[in-house]
Amino acid sequence: MLIRFFNSLRQERIPVSLGELFTLIECLKQNFAFADMEQFYLLARLCMIKDEKYFDRFDRAFSRYFKELSVLDDLLKDVIPDDWVKKQLEASLSEEERAMIEAMGGLDKLMEEFRKRLAEQKERHQGGNKWIGTGGTSPYGAFGFNPEGIRIGQDGGREGKAVKVWDKREYRDLDDSVELGTRNIKMALRRLRKFARTGLQDELDIDDTISSTARNAGLLDIKMVPERHNSVKVLIFFDVGGSMDPYVQLCEELFSAARSEFKHLEYFYFHNFIYESVWKQSRRRQAETTSIFDVLNKFGRDYKVLFVGDATMAPYEITHTGGSIEHYNEEAGATWMQRVTEHYEHVAWINPVPKQHWEHGYSIAIVRELLADRMFPMSVKGLEQAMSLLSK
Repeated sequence: MLIRFFNSLRQERIPVSLGELFTLIECLKQNFAFADMEQFYLLARLCMIKDEKYFDRFDRAFSRYFKELSVLDDLLKDVIPDDWVKKQLEASLSEEERAMIEAMGGLDKLMEEFRKRLAEQKERHQGGNKWIGTGGTSPYGAFGFNPEGIRIGQDGGREGKAVKVWDKREYRDLDDSVELGTRNIKMALRRLRKFARTGLQDELDIDDTISSTARNAGLLDIKMVPERHNSVKVLIFFDVGGSMDPYVQLCEELFSAARSEFKHLEYFYFHNFIYESVWKQSRRRQAETTSIFDVLNKFGRDYKVLFVGDATMAPYEITHTGGSIEHYNEEAGATWMQRVTEHYEHVAWINPVPKQHWEHGYSIAIVRELLADRMFPMSVKGLEQAMSLLSK
């Protein structure tokens, strides 16, 4: 049954009850998720998770539980139809079988083989370990398992191990009108605000007026000063899509707070890591992008720069040419990041992943090194530390 899955959720400190487990079982009996692992994932999350802040924990528990299963018999018996097992869109392999599956020999070799098989293949293929298709252990296709491959024809990620994604991927812009769940984020960002008196004298200086009037034997002597304006300039780059999906609401709250706190705010989007260009509108990101060189030339060195992302990706996406998951980048992401940090004096990275998990991500360590360890968690304390650093 689903007892071990239930226990996996509890181990991730997700507040689930037996009532929610029984609801899931009843839904399975009614065939709400029939012979489709993606449907089961969505149904289980709907039944078991009541607060979206636990989505990331649910994903970890879901992935770990199914990886630990050597067979699915215990799960499927009397609850899920036998057809689920037969469906090859989900390859349930033992640990020994997974250990025998090897990578294709690196990114260059993978791309070379992909081009050959694309030219040779004449029809749809399902299962197996060579052709482009669904299921199986081939490194090309969808809904299968391979530790390193190219994803084609799949709505979303599952194992998170694709080297390239050969599909049109749609991302959503962040909503800057979202009402904050807590004003603490605003208060943390406010530490960065700097005010300067600029412009015409159109604001009453009460203290100077009182002092001048007293010195003038009680005759009113009005003193005016220029109005104080928020002078800090902020440039924010948001990572969107993929592994950032569980943090959309948190990023929208941060975005909304920043829009209300900073008069001079500019923002762009990127996916996983920055390369030669970023974009303003995700719907038009294939046609309308902004070169990083244009960003550096347009926005002066006095801007405070924030990157917001989980920094979770394959290390070669940062360190190698052609490492981007969506296109061929002629220069490594690390090179572009170096250009940004050399141009701007104040740069920091805000990571929504809890800090205790950073040590498990090699790519996170690379990003921290590139930014001289100026990475902070997306918590009130983390934001305060980042704002303190940027304000120096």
